[in-house]
Amino acid sequence: MSDPSVRYQQARPAVPVLHEQRLDEVLGAAPEHGRQRYRPHRVGMVWRSKVFRAGAVAAALLLCGLVILALVREQTGPEGFLVGLGLAVLPVPLLMAAFRWLDRVEPGPWRNLLFSFAWGACAAALVAIIANSFATRWIATATADPASADTLGATVVAPVVEESAKAAAVLLIFLFRRREFSGVVDGVVVAGFTATGFAFTENILYLGNAFGEDQQLGGSGFASVTAGTFFVRIVMSPFAHPLFTVLTGLGFGFAAVGDRRRRARRIALPLGGLVLAMGLHALWNGSSSFGPYGFYAVYGIVMVPAFALVTWLAVWSRQRELRTLAAELPAYVAAGWLTPAEPSALSSMRARGVARDLARHWQRDRARGRAAARAVAEYESFATSLAGLRRRARHGAAGPDFGARERELLHHLWQRREVAAPALTHAARLTSRPGAHRGLPPTPYGNGYGYAPWSPAGHGQPQGLAPAYGQPPAQPYAPPYGHGYGGPPPPRGHAPAPHTHRRPQ
Repeated sequence: MSDPSVRYQQARPAVPVLHEQRLDEVLGAAPEHGRQRYRPHRVGMVWRSKVFRAGAVAAALLLCGLVILALVREQTGPEGFLVGLGLAVLPVPLLMAAFRWLDRVEPGPWRNLLFSFAWGACAAALVAIIANSFATRWIATATADPASADTLGATVVAPVVEESAKAAAVLLIFLFRRREFSGVVDGVVVAGFTATGFAFTENILYLGNAFGEDQQLGGSGFASVTAGTFFVRIVMSPFAHPLFTVLTGLGFGFAAVGDRRRRARRIALPLGGLVLAMGLHALWNGSSSFGPYGFYAVYGIVMVPAFALVTWLAVWSRQRELRTLAAELPAYVAAGWLTPAEPSALSSMRARGVARDLARHWQRDRARGRAAARAVAEYESFATSLAGLRRRARHGAAGPDFGARERELLHHLWQRREVAAPALTHAARLTSRPGAHRGLPPTPYGNGYGYAPWSPAGHGQPQGLAPAYGQPPAQPYAPPYGHGYGGPPPPRGHAPAPHTHRRPQ
């Protein structure tokens, strides 16, 4: 605990990238949950309700799910449907866990991911079944050649219809959840969940039909059609549909971080990703027509390298998010919002995990430990959003609400800093040298109970404001409460908001 006289000399934190503002303005940027404005009821107001819109989307997806369920069950039969369902669900947890791991730096809200999965499994699958069947029948009638109609439908119609239907989910989140779609990783994760849902429904259909064929022909064991279909679709290529749609997600992700003034580029990138997804999908579907070894040639020469390249790009983008934290957050250290060790801790996944463990260990009971760890996790998420916002502003990709968004994120950081700042500072020390993390250090709070005030020893006078974008630096503020960094309580009327699992809105 630092000396009170030292804390009294510390200046009030300032916003480093905007014009000079008072601390109470920043703390008041996000209203309390208990404060709600009276809004008169008007005709049509129900359409603006978030609850109504969420209910309408859920009802539409549920209706699509019921229809697709009936269609698949009709084609496969009850037994085939159950067998296909049991086999198709096997790769789903693995794929979802892989995409969720990729999103650990700045986790997206589960509601977006569940919507993406449901869209792929229900809406996109329904559109694909209806459109593909109609197009194939129309081509067969027009050409009087059912064999060529099936080939043309698989290599031309299906890739266009299916990738467009899956891309619609990415587009909807990109347009209506723009704050939660901020980069390449978000595009990959949303596209991956959508394609995982689509592949799940499609695998039920293919495996169920294969089981029905085995029932008619008497096939069983490893030589059965079901075993062969399972090996090709579940073992060899569970990543096929996610790989196709991730190309579309990459296009949207690069558009999200691009300059907003280049509208043509922001439109061309998603369209280019969609075209690549359709092309790769068409090549994959048409591989069987390239001869007896065409499938294996396309798999080894195209699919595996493409999967490796996309995986590398996704992991590189994840590491880039961590480097952005180390590059952008020092401006807030200079202004007094963060301790000097926090950018280093926040840019390391190991240090972030250690910080959550420390916060949990420093509490006396399990419930408070879970709450403290959750507060640190939320702090890490808000800090990541803040660094990404500053980077996008530096490259001209931030929206007109940049200032309000920055103040809101700083507000959320300030509410959680009393428990998160010491945990991250200790985590940075423990992970800075090998073998240092042999035991958890004692609590820095003095009593090990609750979220007591804390100030880093030796953290002296802030250096004022970091340069804004085209603005001269401002002067630091005078001490507001006789307390320094971490010590002052929020002003009256600004009680800390309850901790949530949600990502910054």
